[in-house]
Amino acid sequence: MPSFKGQYEHSIDDKGRVAFPAKLRKNLSPDAQEKFTIVRGQSEECLYLYPENEWQAVEKKLSTVNSFSKKGRLVKRYLLRFAEDLSLDKQNRIALPSDHINYSAIDSKVVFIGMGEHIEIWSPAKLEEADENVSAESIEEIFEQVLGGDLENDGD
Repeated sequence: MPSFKGQYEHSIDDKGRVAFPAKLRKNLSPDAQEKFTIVRGQSEECLYLYPENEWQAVEKKLSTVNSFSKKGRLVKRYLLRFAEDLSLDKQNRIALPSDHINYSAIDSKVVFIGMGEHIEIWSPAKLEEADENVSAESIEEIFEQVLGGDLENDGD
């Protein structure tokens, strides 16, 4: 299964169009048909871009969320309320919706970050701000908690 990775900075034009990075495009599944769903980031002021085939997996998971629970409704409402379908144009650009541009404080440039099954889209300034809030020590601790094991001694 192809995986999105890497970081790519591109300029955005006055109409909100930005070139979709060629290296990320190579990893698009044919099932995606160059179609995407874009949503707001969960706690960071960025955007999440899901290829159509990956978005179908998200929707499948959402269909199992209990709409009769307050938390279930909140998750569905927050995610689907701001979801929009997009496609690459003939110049391999993607047009970011203006409300998403405003939410993520995107100005003249965007940074695409491959996140495995989806892509994050950041304002360079917001990404720098997010990076400044993470120390090397906290990154090591987070890696240990999330991936497991003692990273300092692995491979020694």
